Formats: sequence, C-alpha cells, structure tokens
Amino acid sequence: MDKAKVIAHVKSLLDERMQVAWAAMEAAQESANDQGKSSMGDKYETSRSMGQLDRNMHARQYEQARQERLILEKIGEGDAPARSAVGSLLETTAGWFLIAVSLGAVKIENETVIAVSSSSPVGASLLGKEPGTFFEFMKKQHRIVALH
Repeated sequence: MDKAKVIAHVKSLLDERMQVAWAAMEAAQESANDQGKSSMGDKYETSRSMGQLDRNMHARQYEQARQERLILEKIGEGDAPARSAVGSLLETTAGWFLIAVSLGAVKIENETVIAVSSSSPVGASLLGKEPGTFFEFMKKQHRIVALH
C-alpha cells in the first residue's frame, strides 16, 4: 500500500466533505434569509432561528474537515519512522491503519484503510509502537507488521 496514495485519497474525501458542508451552509443561510421576506411575527423568528442553527451546524462540519485537512498537509512522505506517530501508515494483522484523522474505514484500490485520529482509543494505542509489538483492537490483540 502506497502511503502517498492513501493520504491523497483521504485529502480528496475531506475536500469533498468540505464542499458539501459549505454548500449546505450557504443553502441554510439563504433559506433563513428568505424566511424573512415572506413571513411575519413569531413564525418568522422561529424559521430564521432554525435556519441559523442549520447554518452553524454546517459551518462546524466545514471547519472540522478544514482542520483535519490541515493535519494531512503536515504529514511528510519521507521514510517510515522506527515508531508509529501521527502520519504513520501501519500494516497490522487487523488490516491497514492511518494515524491522522478520524474518517473510519476508507476503500483504496480494493483495500480498506482505517483512518483514525491519534486521540481515538485505537489511535492512541497505536502511537509510539514498533513493528512486532501488539495493540488491542475490537477486544482482540493484534500485531503491527510494518510501518510505512
């Protein structure tokens, strides 16, 4: 599995997520603005508030995806380190893991890579490990085969 391809694919997924959140945020804002043109009284205030809440939710989703994208930008494509760290692609007996951002299972070239945040339980258990060491995933012990 090529680490550069994995990172590029995860970046494209985050870019897509950002575009969807941005479009939804703009649509919610437009809807909230339109409510003011045709409504009056309490109904206007309720509709406008709901539109604003939707807009804020999509803005948070956009910002989270943007922050995760920034994390990926900092990951280098150099040699694999001796110990796992943020940006490591790990080959394990449980499959492939990317320690970077929390996206879950991602399909890449007929393989599944589990993208996890370093602050998630499994991500934290993978940090600082060397090939040959064990970690727990889904209540089972697994071994790290290699770092990429």
